[in-house]
Amino acid sequence: MSERIERLFAKCRDEDRTAFIPYICAGDPNFARTIEIAFALEKAGADVLELGVPFSDPLADGVVNQLAAQRALEAGATVPGVLECVRQIRRRSEIPIVLYTYLNPILCYGIAAFEREAAVAGVDGLLILDLPSEEDGNVYKLECPGVPPSMPAGDEIAVEENLIRIRLIAPTTSPERITAIATSARGFIYYVSREGVTGMRNSIAQSLEERIALIRKHTQLPIAVGFGISTPEQAARVARMADAVVVGSAIVDLIGKSKDGHDLADRVGEFVRPIAAAAHRSRET
Repeated sequence: MSERIERLFAKCRDEDRTAFIPYICAGDPNFARTIEIAFALEKAGADVLELGVPFSDPLADGVVNQLAAQRALEAGATVPGVLECVRQIRRRSEIPIVLYTYLNPILCYGIAAFEREAAVAGVDGLLILDLPSEEDGNVYKLECPGVPPSMPAGDEIAVEENLIRIRLIAPTTSPERITAIATSARGFIYYVSREGVTGMRNSIAQSLEERIALIRKHTQLPIAVGFGISTPEQAARVARMADAVVVGSAIVDLIGKSKDGHDLADRVGEFVRPIAAAAHRSRET
């Protein structure tokens, strides 16, 4: 339920620390490993799990995450498989789970059905990369051919109470649009710290502190920062300014290079642990 996200950030505020959010692509290299990696990430210090839904045309992603989606699809990953993966994680964990996805996979699944089943499976939030917040009200009219828009009146509200939309803000977002986005946001704001696609970077954007301060003028929600963070040093620097640090491509790159070894989850956990620790300790330094 969405309360998991709210409780997590409340806990972080009480402990005066920043949350750590790792991203992995569901089904890379397969769903069994994804479940193992999810548990290893939580053990290593993850506060929220961002789980990618594999898509054949991930335009906002760099080559590392594109290849992860390709590997997952070639291994047979499907949207129902992602939801079953979440159900398996939920059997042992209450970590908040956000699905990172594009509109097309859930559009073809059936948006109403997807949102209902995702909420039941244990998903807490959706981050839909190519769905502007202004179009939320129209999205239920966009079912693919042969898939009836069957959500009964009033069910949209019930779904929203259990499955929140995470809103994206970019470096190019105007103050006026930040206001509009923040008004409809719940859970937390995801700030894309750099223009362009996902991927590891050697430095943090110089405008980051200024942009976070601007967003804080428009919302009291926690602000998570992602795109380009890959080292403990970068995580610590971002964590001094933000409420959550998102690391994705560096983890996904390790998964891709490690193939499907029996110790894959352990290797991911070892890699992530110092990054999570750096993010958690940043408020103390």
